[in-house]
Amino acid sequence: MDWELLQQQWDAQQETYMPDREERFTAMLDAVEAWLGSAPRVLDLAGGTGSISRRLLTRSPRASTVIVDVDPALLAIAAGSFSGDGRVRICRADLATPAWLDALGEPPGSFDAVLTATALHWLPEERVAAVYREAASLLRPGGLLANADHMADDGLEGSVGAGLDSFAEARTAAVRDLTGAPDWAGWWEQLAGYPELAAVVAERHARFAERARGTHTESTPPSSWHVHALRQAGFAHAGLVWRGLGDAVVVGVLGD
Repeated sequence: MDWELLQQQWDAQQETYMPDREERFTAMLDAVEAWLGSAPRVLDLAGGTGSISRRLLTRSPRASTVIVDVDPALLAIAAGSFSGDGRVRICRADLATPAWLDALGEPPGSFDAVLTATALHWLPEERVAAVYREAASLLRPGGLLANADHMADDGLEGSVGAGLDSFAEARTAAVRDLTGAPDWAGWWEQLAGYPELAAVVAERHARFAERARGTHTESTPPSSWHVHALRQAGFAHAGLVWRGLGDAVVVGVLGD
């Protein structure tokens, strides 16, 4: 398998939805380096193919990372991409319940940072808040959590917020027309065409059948909700380090 090609195809598909995807990754890693230096131990939470980990290790070769996700197909790509790299561990676990902590098997205070992007919106709000608390237990004093996702500014609600969302959707369509990259469904159809990955793609589709039918409701509370949830989870400092229209990177930092 050409794992690098699959990573590039994944990036291209994701960038049709988030043309500023690299900007949010850069903001997250800037925050990590500013607070924690250039050799952090990072938990790449709901990390999929390891997009954050790839950028972290390119930028900071002395860093290390644990990629956690429930999707067997995306983790198969991560495993192939990082095969033989002692800086990376991969763990399959489901953030839907606190049992993911047991599956991870790391003691409290094991990580300098927890990073996640465009993933926690699949969870109900109460689970997002709980994941913040659970992740905080894995961080050392002074550790950092950063979450990049769709988080509107609740000061720009109603028609203003709807206008921003419409603009973002139009930009997404323009990027897809320009690049020819597949949409979400098209990417999965393409991936299923690889015999080596057909079994894990089928397992993945069976697991997420409800989402595939369109019956899943995403939770996209405003950025102020996330800041409050981080503070309630025990982070002494919380706020935004990046915003792009209706998306943002929120960061929480534990007290020393």
